[in-house]
Amino acid sequence: MPYSMSMSTTNSKFKDSVFSALFSSPDALRELYCALVNVDLPPDVPVIINTLQDVLYMNMVNDISFEIGGKVVILIEHQSTINNNMPLRLLMYIARVYEKIINRETIYRSKLIPIPRPEFYVLYNGTAEYPSEKTLRLSEAFEDAGTLGLAGKGIPALELEVKVLNINEGQNGEIAGRSKRLREYSAFVARVRKYEKAGLERGEAIERAIRDCREEGLLEDFLDEHASEVVNMLTVEWSMDDFGAVRFEEGREEGLEKGREEGLEKGLEKGLEKGREEIARKALAKGLPLEVIRDLTGFNMEKIKALEET
Repeated sequence: MPYSMSMSTTNSKFKDSVFSALFSSPDALRELYCALVNVDLPPDVPVIINTLQDVLYMNMVNDISFEIGGKVVILIEHQSTINNNMPLRLLMYIARVYEKIINRETIYRSKLIPIPRPEFYVLYNGTAEYPSEKTLRLSEAFEDAGTLGLAGKGIPALELEVKVLNINEGQNGEIAGRSKRLREYSAFVARVRKYEKAGLERGEAIERAIRDCREEGLLEDFLDEHASEVVNMLTVEWSMDDFGAVRFEEGREEGLEKGREEGLEKGLEKGLEKGREEIARKALAKGLPLEVIRDLTGFNMEKIKALEET
């Protein structure tokens, strides 16, 4: 039976993802980190989760942030579409994380304050081709000061490196081999996509993949406890990705058409507005929560509710 997502079941969890739910315990994060860096940490090494959840500040949330033994702070983002601005985003995230874990008064003391060493990862499982591993650097976004007649100064004064790892099934086998949860999550996602490619609706594909994985003992405990939530979260998560991917293209096409009629700047503005409205209507038709549609389009609730009534 096709899956129909209700507003009430997703409103409170629309920002959750299956990945972050799966790796929501200290033990799961310890296993994941050990797999990523190929180390063995004893189970008594403390893992403290400090994931950002402050949606009131620039909508600044992240997937996973945690400390290990007070010595290392790790930020992990899970993405199905690579965002090349992740070094900048993670720079902003890590500043907020340090605000959470460091007493502000101590930074005014003359004695050096030890802080956990930061590490940054993006775990990619999208459908577009992507290398097994790639490093994104903040310095790649820096403006060229040479246009002002200023010579380059070599190593930048500020740098941040993000390791992007492709976690699709069949990629980075050594890492997958060291993390049972990560390996089984990748197998689950691959199974959903196989059923979608075969023609099943997304909800049906997810439900079919859940049945398969439970029968085969993959993510068994997690799916036994959270099967209905997994359907909700993955449907919302992937629908957001779909709508986000088409939003710009639809607005651009509409803008070019309007631009020919009314002048480029004014036309592009109208076209983008039209594209956002179309995205909102499609999202409403899919039953996505209003909060999700607000984040996708930038519209306020009043505008979204007006579109819902038309």
